[in-house]
Amino acid sequence: MILSCSNISKAFGTNEVIKHASFHIEDHEKAAIVGINGAGKSTLLKMIIGELAADEGEVVISKGKTLGYLSQHQDLSGDRTVFEEVLEVKRPIMDMEAKIRKLEMDMKHAAGDELEEMLTVYSRLNHDFELLNGYAYQSEVTGVLKGLGFTEDEFQKPVSALSGGQKTRVALGRLLLTKPDIILLDEPTNHLDMDSIAWLEGYLINYDGSVIIVAHDRYFLNRVVTKIIELDNGILSVYQGNYTEYSGKRAMIREAKMKAYLNQQQEIKHQEEVIAKLKSFNREKSIRRAESREKMLDKIELLEKPAEVNDEMRIQLEPNVISGNDVLTVKDLKKSFGDNLLFDHIGFEIKRGERVAIIGGNGTGKTTILKILNGILNPDQGEVSLGSKVHIGYYDQEHQVLHMEKTLFDELQDTYPFMNNTQIRNILAAFLFTGDDVYKRIKDLSGGERGRVSLAKLMLSEANFLILDEPTNHLDITSKEILEGALVNYTGTVLYVSHDRYFINKTATRILDLTNQTLVNYIGNYDYYLEKKDIMTGLLKPPSEAAPETSEEVSGIKLDWKAQKEEQARIRKRQNELKKTEEEIHKLETRDGEIDELLVKEEIFTDVPKLMELNQEKETISKRLEELYELWGELAE
Repeated sequence: MILSCSNISKAFGTNEVIKHASFHIEDHEKAAIVGINGAGKSTLLKMIIGELAADEGEVVISKGKTLGYLSQHQDLSGDRTVFEEVLEVKRPIMDMEAKIRKLEMDMKHAAGDELEEMLTVYSRLNHDFELLNGYAYQSEVTGVLKGLGFTEDEFQKPVSALSGGQKTRVALGRLLLTKPDIILLDEPTNHLDMDSIAWLEGYLINYDGSVIIVAHDRYFLNRVVTKIIELDNGILSVYQGNYTEYSGKRAMIREAKMKAYLNQQQEIKHQEEVIAKLKSFNREKSIRRAESREKMLDKIELLEKPAEVNDEMRIQLEPNVISGNDVLTVKDLKKSFGDNLLFDHIGFEIKRGERVAIIGGNGTGKTTILKILNGILNPDQGEVSLGSKVHIGYYDQEHQVLHMEKTLFDELQDTYPFMNNTQIRNILAAFLFTGDDVYKRIKDLSGGERGRVSLAKLMLSEANFLILDEPTNHLDITSKEILEGALVNYTGTVLYVSHDRYFINKTATRILDLTNQTLVNYIGNYDYYLEKKDIMTGLLKPPSEAAPETSEEVSGIKLDWKAQKEEQARIRKRQNELKKTEEEIHKLETRDGEIDELLVKEEIFTDVPKLMELNQEKETISKRLEELYELWGELAE
């Protein structure tokens, strides 16, 4: 056991956020803390790291173990570049390298006992340097930065010029490279694209220490964690397994509690009826029996009614008019901003009843496509045509469809003037805005609250074609699941952009992957996309040519004769490169072993020039092997 929280409680004024919570984390264990927004997840992390003091109880970390914490918001500043900021984590290794280089210079002018002492220190430092992966620390930094979505061009950007999301990624890179015994991450996937999230999953799965994550990304939690710590109304419960297993167990427990509660209520009602009947007889014996039953009833330990899942946000999406079968047709679409070409010659169709997700890396132009479809931006070329009786409802992740100076009440009343005060209040209550909340101004709301207002307007629009830009951003897990259910039951058509893979998996019937400035079509959900992605990457025509017709099944794509020949030639070339890489790796590994044998010989380690020459050669081999191992991995895939 590496971390133990025993009976900890925390209140802010009269609001008890955490009540007598206890759990522990084992060495190498990966756990998640889940709960609705405001449940106290970040508070719990801050108590673990000592930033907040618990009102009672204690947090115990095993002796000598280190903690690393990533908060949701970072405020990095200074003149360092992105690469220098992350490289600074390796300062002890860089200092060690500088000492080694200085010793090499000093040993040229030393002799006798002084040289002997220098050689001992030099040998020890080299050993420690190798143990700390000193020959590859810069490659390690580069790998982490690329994994987190930074391009090499961005390595030289000053951190002071970065966006909030980029600063968080830099801080995450620093944290991962410090390799603490326990990593605590608060919403680490918020500013990552899908490729970076997948990279982080792999990193954390293979991480040697323990990990505690607060996240709303259920696909991420499914892949990484084996324990779920739930906070619900201040009560902490622990479930073994990933998110899906937790969700199933939680539903079963909730159902069992509800059944026990209803049975008890039924029994209480029955006993009260019997007591009333006995008293109505107005006989001494009957009254004594009634009093006896009353005493028994008073001793019953009353069960609390479990909170209903549907006590949360309530969404019911339903179109007012049925559209034609052809909902949207896009032909030959192109858009660039200056020299930055986002996409070219893209085309696709959407039919009634489809739920289509557009995915792709950050900055590829996904939101731009939605803005073009809504007439907010004009394309450089191409055309967009809507089908018969199509009525669009648009959800904008930046909430530009909301008026910041208006109150919630006015926002709905001005948009839907036919609604009376009671109807508006009922709708807002369905989205968790009650009492004086309805008079808050939009600009004073949090991101999640603005999202709920936008969803309320979307529900009232009765549109038959929903276009949604990151609809799950800022929603807690329960709200996401409610939105998923609403979309699955929606009889209209949906096109959305999202990086929430669990959400895509639950709701999408088709995926359009915006990559290499074109769209690739996958007829299935996210699991299907993962299954077919590598096949499609190998089979599809070059990006300059048109993408396949959207009506084709991915599995039915056939290469023509010429493309087959080109593919075979490419595979042969890659196989030859792989063979050459393996031969060079074998040759260098053999030489590295020979150097190790030479370094322990007295005639070598007493010969300073020869010793320095061999150490230099070993360092060169180590760097080259690092490059070859990475190349081999790419070729082998």
